[in-house]
Amino acid sequence: MHVAVQDDLRSIAEDRTAYADGLWAELRILWRNILLKRAPHVASWADAPSPTAIPLGKEATPYLQALSIWFQLQRIIEENAAVRDRRMTETIRGPEAVEGGFAEALSSNAITAERFRDVAGALSVGPTLTAHPTEAKRVTVLEIHRRIYRCLVSLESQRWTPTERAELLHDIEAEIDLLWLTGELRLTRPSLNDEIEWGFQFFRDSIFEAVPQVLERFDQATKQAFGEAADTTPEIRLHSWIGGDRDGNPNVTTEITAQAIRRGRELALELYQNSLAKAAGRLSISDQILSLPEPHRSQVQALIEGGPQTGRNPNELFRQAASAIGDRLQNGSYVHIGQFLSDLDTLDAALCAVDAEPLARRYIRRLRRSASVFGFRTATLDIRQNSTVTTAVLSEIWEKQPGAAPIYGTSAWSARLRRELADPDLQRLDPAGLTDQGRELLQLLALMNSICTEPDPKAVGPFILSMTRSADDILGVYLLARYAGFGAETLDLAVVPLFETIDDLRNAPSILLTLLDVPLARRSLKTRGQTIEVMLGYSDSGKDGGFFCSTWELDRAQRKIASALKTQGFHAAFFHGRGGSVSRGGAPAGRAIAAQPAGTISGRLRVTEQGEVVSAQYANRGTAAAHLELLLAHTLRHSAEPCDTPARPEFEDALDALSGLSQTTYVSLLQMPGFLSYFQEASPVEEMARLKIGSRPARRFGAQSLDDLRAIPWVFAWSQNRHLITGWYGFGAAVHNFRRFRGARGDQVLQDLLRESRLFRLIVDEIEKALYQTDMAIAGEYASLVADPKTRETIFGAIKAEYERACDSVRFLTKSRAIGRRFPRFCESFDRKRADLDRINALQVALLRESRGGAQGTAVPVPLLQSMNAVSAGLGWTG
Repeated sequence: MHVAVQDDLRSIAEDRTAYADGLWAELRILWRNILLKRAPHVASWADAPSPTAIPLGKEATPYLQALSIWFQLQRIIEENAAVRDRRMTETIRGPEAVEGGFAEALSSNAITAERFRDVAGALSVGPTLTAHPTEAKRVTVLEIHRRIYRCLVSLESQRWTPTERAELLHDIEAEIDLLWLTGELRLTRPSLNDEIEWGFQFFRDSIFEAVPQVLERFDQATKQAFGEAADTTPEIRLHSWIGGDRDGNPNVTTEITAQAIRRGRELALELYQNSLAKAAGRLSISDQILSLPEPHRSQVQALIEGGPQTGRNPNELFRQAASAIGDRLQNGSYVHIGQFLSDLDTLDAALCAVDAEPLARRYIRRLRRSASVFGFRTATLDIRQNSTVTTAVLSEIWEKQPGAAPIYGTSAWSARLRRELADPDLQRLDPAGLTDQGRELLQLLALMNSICTEPDPKAVGPFILSMTRSADDILGVYLLARYAGFGAETLDLAVVPLFETIDDLRNAPSILLTLLDVPLARRSLKTRGQTIEVMLGYSDSGKDGGFFCSTWELDRAQRKIASALKTQGFHAAFFHGRGGSVSRGGAPAGRAIAAQPAGTISGRLRVTEQGEVVSAQYANRGTAAAHLELLLAHTLRHSAEPCDTPARPEFEDALDALSGLSQTTYVSLLQMPGFLSYFQEASPVEEMARLKIGSRPARRFGAQSLDDLRAIPWVFAWSQNRHLITGWYGFGAAVHNFRRFRGARGDQVLQDLLRESRLFRLIVDEIEKALYQTDMAIAGEYASLVADPKTRETIFGAIKAEYERACDSVRFLTKSRAIGRRFPRFCESFDRKRADLDRINALQVALLRESRGGAQGTAVPVPLLQSMNAVSAGLGWTG
């Protein structure tokens, strides 16, 4: 690397560290001022050398509240510093130096202009905000965070006088005080309406403005790289599950789904009307000074005619036209979203005709770009239900019909499915005689069918089928759709199978090929551009087989699915069900995309954005824009770079062996006698059900087993007790045994893998980070809560031994003496919180012991619930 470049990078890094340190020190003072004002005794506890100085009971609550607020402030500081860092990098070294940006991707020698044209036309990302209950913060708290962030942005300016800067700091202190007085802990579970509004808050605050900014940066980068802006625009299609995901949540009804769709439409119209009102207030172009030429004049006057605004702003046609479009929106005059876009295009073209392109770009084109993404919906609402429910409803329908009803899983069931799907005269079913569950499902499908004829058909997305185990599960949804009124020749319904367990991932290719053998399914999928969307579940596969096994099986499933569909003339479009923690697929987005199997993205990417990830990535416009650009840029880069390098068979064999060894060790732990008791007693998983962070139950169907436990509380519990086994367990044994069996040659293969395989490198990196956050001393304190000494010693002993093997394996692979040394920024961020986190964990152990020693059936103490919130805030995720 050139010396000057090295100096620039060092200067930027040093500036970022100094800037973050300065903010950290200033906000720490403001935070302590609030403690001295509201809870003076807490200020001394915050710096206490030992957690034993903190009393239990109600007096622990203000201490935990204080640290939770401090963790939140640190996250805001880091977000502000990261955005500022990107701006400085672009200023000093140019846009191509900004990591994850379009310019960086297009500066790659592998992306020629010809290759870019091949990929850009299909470039599409679909970030999907989910309803998973992994975000503990209320909308009110998010709004306070946003105001603090905006104040930090203002503080970046050097123009303030000392008095003005002090005033900004006073504003921040007031917001911190408001955080204290508002309180973060939910004492009642949020309603579905609350969750719907929580999701839309991010569109209102940041996403709506970030999207056109991202698309403009795409134009700028392509012009810089190829001399002209691209003639195509990448697709950003925002999806949501909030109000549509009923998998295990009986509170999500058709009425709730219809309300979520309605609120999305209302918000989109509100945002558009605000933009048009702004345009009408600014576009004061007088016809007396600059007359609009034909045919643009006639086209603009056609927009104005008949509206109530014809008497306002005489001789100012652009103002009148913007007002007229706003009135049409308000009156619901647009039959289709395309009509609205056409009117905006008319106004844009007219402004360009009078050489006012900058005004068109600022007031109309950005709105037009937003409207092309958000439509009359804000976000496309996906529908999700579990195959257990769809199968039960279909069984119920058949049981009410003449003749013996077939049993699920038999050849008779498969035959009846195919026979009825092929029947052109199959009648629509009246759901009135069904149970509540059956009636609800058919009404939901009827609602989805009706959306197809409304102003924005994209308001509702695919039907995502959780726990898809066979082609019959997918065909069952097709048949239910026909009962609900969908057509006979083809179904205008996308059913997206969600493969979640290790076994289902392995069976996915054969399931999809069996599906394509059914004529109705094949015809329906052909109408969708020969593309089959497939969702991959990271959470349950990780819970099922451990992190390493899950990651490898997902990689292999993608390759095999893509290959199988290609033999039938179809393409796979993968939807990645990632979470925030590493054990649920969480990893730096750019590196996760880069590690996808070659040839499996093809310009299209969908990914879930769950809970705390949403607030981390979309709370503010700068962060939202950077994240969306990163998703698009890395998808473009992965799709455009050559993928003709053959995989080394030795690597495939090694990864397969490591995966099997890892899974064996992981499953052996789960099958140890007393493991369930250890899990329940050495973690706050049972108490976690009382933490009101979402409308969804912790278990799908009320059973009390590990199999039925959702992946979120599974990860949540192992994070709270600092075991974090979901992010690393099994890896140490896998590497140790691989080296023992393969000898020196095995050592060399592992080193080659780390150097050449992006997937293996990503696995090792994320395991190392998880190990850095794991603490066996603290884990041992939680283990002391286990009543049976034999269970405690056996299981904790196995965990501790595997932790040491995992650390040794990482050190062998990376040739680093210390875990985490390769990630200084990550470690620096965590180390700022480590001491406080350690205290909270120690306090939580004491609170658990005290709570469990009381009368059975008593409510979980508020301080214990607050401790869970505080640990989550410190780690940056719940599950």
